[in-house]
This record gives sequence, structure tokens and C-alpha cells, in this order.
Amino acid sequence: MQKTIVVKVERLVMHPKYKKRYHVSQRYKVHDEKNEYHVGDVVNFCETRPMSKDKRWRVLGRKENTV
Repeated sequence: MQKTIVVKVERLVMHPKYKKRYHVSQRYKVHDEKNEYHVGDVVNFCETRPMSKDKRWRVLGRKENTV
């Protein structure tokens, strides 16, 4: 996949009955025009027009303040 990166978004969700927290993850195919991002980079992305069957996002840039 040229000009495409796969971004994994993880979030914590609390179970409504048992009150236990667990991780839920989702993967997005994001358009990267210059092929400048690599594994381990933290990026911001936004929704855009459909570019292919699965790709509906484009990268905005690196995320600076990560905790």
C-alpha cells in the first residue's frame, strides 16, 4: 500500500455492569501523500472524501504532545 498508513486508535472503556476497564482498538487506513510516516509515529488525521474502498482519512501531521 503506497501512500497509505494504518493507524491504530486505542481507548479505555468501562463495562457498564462489572465496572472493569478494558481496551478497545480500531484501525484506520490513512492517506499519506509523501510516505513520510513510519511504524511508531503518533499522528493526527481527519476525515476526507473516499480515496479507495477503505481509505477515508488523511494525515494532518505528527502529534507533538503525547503523554
